[in-house]
Amino acid sequence: MTPDLRFPIGPAPAISSLTADERRAGLAALRALPGEFAAALAGLSDAQLDAPYREGGWTLRQVAHHVPDSHLNAYVRTKLALTEDEPVIKPYEEALWAGLPDRRLPPASSLELLRGLHVRWVALLENLPESGWQRRFLHPVNGPTTLDGLLAYYAWHGQHHAAHVTRLRGQERW
Repeated sequence: MTPDLRFPIGPAPAISSLTADERRAGLAALRALPGEFAAALAGLSDAQLDAPYREGGWTLRQVAHHVPDSHLNAYVRTKLALTEDEPVIKPYEEALWAGLPDRRLPPASSLELLRGLHVRWVALLENLPESGWQRRFLHPVNGPTTLDGLLAYYAWHGQHHAAHVTRLRGQERW
């Protein structure tokens, strides 16, 4: 059976509640992601950055910009869930975002954004009271999402996209 290159670490988790240990692991993943993602992208040439991670997939450069775009949206959703009663969030068209002109920038600006964003996001999440983890927002397509579920998803999301980069680097021996 051929592996599904869209999901190099498997499908996204569908979780709404975490244990304390699972939260610590999720927070550790969010804390580590900026360094791990920067290391995955380090030293790639423009030609390598402009290679798609799979046929029909985004380029590594687009992936480099997508991760902070996505995590920035998640950070805002976190704050909305903590300050409003089950707010309805606005989805965004990630494929259209990936096609905007800033996709041509070197990844450094997005890696810097990701680093600063994760410092703030992890600090916020580490200081939530137990009751905060069940705060929810309503996604118009995906339904209610708890902050536990958001943490589980975004810990996976960062590792998922880092694996797109590292898998292609290994395949191409870059």
